[in-house]
Amino acid sequence: MSRSHGRVPYGWVIVGAGMLISCVAMGSVFSLAVFLQPLTADTGWSRTGVSTAMTIDFLAMGVSAFGWGILTDRWGTRGVVLAGSVMMGAGLILASRATSLLEFQLLYGLIVGAAAGAFYAPLMTVVTLWFEKNRSLAVALVSAGMGMAPLTVAPFARWLITTYEWRPAMMTVGIVAWILMIPAALLIRRAPVIIPAPTPLRGVATPMAAPRREPLMTAGQALRTPQFAALALAHFACCAAHSGPIFHMVTYAIGCGIAPMTAVTVYSVAGLAGLGGRLLLGVSADRLGAKPVLVAGLAVQALAAGTYIFVGQLDEFYALAVVFGIAYGGVMPLYAILARDYFGGHIMGTTFGAISMAASIGMAFGPWAGGYVFDAYASYALLYIGSFSVGLAAVAVALTFKPLPAAARLRAAAKA
Repeated sequence: MSRSHGRVPYGWVIVGAGMLISCVAMGSVFSLAVFLQPLTADTGWSRTGVSTAMTIDFLAMGVSAFGWGILTDRWGTRGVVLAGSVMMGAGLILASRATSLLEFQLLYGLIVGAAAGAFYAPLMTVVTLWFEKNRSLAVALVSAGMGMAPLTVAPFARWLITTYEWRPAMMTVGIVAWILMIPAALLIRRAPVIIPAPTPLRGVATPMAAPRREPLMTAGQALRTPQFAALALAHFACCAAHSGPIFHMVTYAIGCGIAPMTAVTVYSVAGLAGLGGRLLLGVSADRLGAKPVLVAGLAVQALAAGTYIFVGQLDEFYALAVVFGIAYGGVMPLYAILARDYFGGHIMGTTFGAISMAASIGMAFGPWAGGYVFDAYASYALLYIGSFSVGLAAVAVALTFKPLPAAARLRAAAKA
C-alpha cells in the first residue's frame, strides 16, 4: 500500500522525513547528556538538579504524547509534527538563556518535553498506516533516525560546546532543529484510506479475495485490554532500565578517565549499534514475529545494563556500547508493530500514544536516579544494579503479552 510522488512510492518519502525528524528531535532532547558536565561546571548546579530537567522532560513528553496521539487520529500527523518542531526549537533557545536552575528545569523540561511527545507516536502511526508489506522494516527505519542522533547531534553539540561554550551551543542546536525539522514536517501526508472488506451475502460467493479487514475495536475498549496493559508496562520498564545508563554514559566514561570528546564517541557507538539493532530486530520481527524478538532483546538489554558495573577502559566501553545499543535500539520499534497488529490502524495514534506515555514516564526515572545516586555515593554502581533488575521485570511483563483472539475482535466490533 503506497501512493506515488513522481517515480518514488510516497510511503518511503514519509519514512525518510520521519527518520530526519526523529533524529533531530531525539538528538536535541538527549543532547542534555552532552551538556551535563560543562553545564554543571559553569553554573554550579548539581547533577541531580540538571538531571531533574531531563526527568521533567520525559514526564512532559509522556503526557503530551497521549494528547498528540489523539490529535493525530483526528487531524492527521502533519500538523502535530509541525507544531512539535516549532516548540522544540523554541524550548532549546529559551533554555539556553536560563539564569537559574528552576528556570532551566521548567524551560527545558516542560517546553522541550511537550514538543518531543509530538514525534514518536505520531510518526510511528503514520508509517504503519502507509505500509502493509515491509511494515516492520519501515517502522524500524523511522526508529533508526533516533539511533542516528548520537552519531550526528551529540558530536555536533560537543563541538559547539568546545568552540562557543554551552549557552551558544544549545541555542544553535535549537535553530538548526527549526531549519531541518519544519521543512521535513511539511512532507508528511495522510496514508491512503483503508477500505473495509464487504460482508458477503449468505449463499453468494465472493468473486475475488476481499481486502484485509481492520479490527473495529474502539480506543476505549483497547485501553482496557490486558494486551494494552502488557505493552504499556513492558515499555515502561524497558525505558526505565535503559534511560539512566544512556543519559549518564558520557559522564560515567569521563569519570573513568576518558577524555570528554572520546567519551562522546562511546555514546555515538551505542547510537550506531542502536541503528543497526533497529534494522536487525525489525527484519527479524517480520520473519519470526515481534513478540519473541522483543523478549530476547529485552533480556540482552538487562544483562548489558548490569555489565556497566564492571567496565572502566575505553575498549570495554566500546564493546559494551555495541551490545547495549543493539538491544535498547532494536526493541523500540517492536512495541509499535505489536500495537498496530492487535489494535488496528484506526486507533493507532491514541493507543500507541498512551503506550508512549508509559514509556516516557519510565524514561523519566533513569536520569534523576543516576544523578541522585552519584551525588549521594560518588558512584553509578547502584544505578546499573537497578537498571538490570528493572530490565528483567520488562522481560517478565513482555512474556505475558497474548495476541488478541479473533472472537474478542468480533465482540468489540459488535459493541462499536
